[in-house]
Amino acid sequence: MPETEYLNGTESEKEPADHDLPEPSDTPGAEGTPLPVFDESPSPDTAEAPSAWKTTWAVVREIGETILLTLIIFLLIQTVIRNFRVVGTSMVDNLHDGQYLIIDKLSYNPFVTNVLGMGGPKRGDVIVFEPPHRPGEDYVKRIIGLPGETVEIKNGRVYINGVPLNEPFNPRPTSYTMPPRVVPEGMVFVLGDNRNNSNDSHNWGPLPIENIVGRAWISYWPPDQWGLIPRDAPTEQATLKHFLSELVPSANAGNE
Repeated sequence: MPETEYLNGTESEKEPADHDLPEPSDTPGAEGTPLPVFDESPSPDTAEAPSAWKTTWAVVREIGETILLTLIIFLLIQTVIRNFRVVGTSMVDNLHDGQYLIIDKLSYNPFVTNVLGMGGPKRGDVIVFEPPHRPGEDYVKRIIGLPGETVEIKNGRVYINGVPLNEPFNPRPTSYTMPPRVVPEGMVFVLGDNRNNSNDSHNWGPLPIENIVGRAWISYWPPDQWGLIPRDAPTEQATLKHFLSELVPSANAGNE
């Protein structure tokens, strides 16, 4: 308590001297004493472990997603198209030994043909199929006769229901004769374009439609055979090479 002095009969309080002030206390939280500051950040070892784990997991997940997506795309592609290598000369002059094709499997898919009512066999289609007498192998031939039709070969020509068949794809003529044959339902009659050198329906009979893998759609190798595989024209006329050869003279004629 400050001391009291009397000056001229007046009572006044005496200010305490500096040495009278209380000394700072060492007790935490006391006035004038700073509180301790604690570093709550994790140690480097503790911080790096979760970060490294997250990075590793992100990389693994990304690789897994990429592989899964690749497999899905691959399976989807395999249900729609596939490639095929021509072996032999049974389709000369339209297809050649060693030529590579892309096969359209969708056109002959049972769901598309039976449920959706689309696609299915058409006369002139060049198809890849598994022959009934050689399971596990793939042949390539052309559809000539459809279900319910009567096919006959005489004097080097094909007859459908007694009428000569127009064949704009220019097959090599045959020298053999085949008596009339009725194509059963669910089957087609196939022949090679090189008629005298083809193992086809005139040897082993009609082909079940369920044996068809797909329709030859595009030729992609060799480069001079790039193009579509038409059902109503020689393959040569549907190549990029033929298109360019027709285009260049036309352009030159226009410049004259």
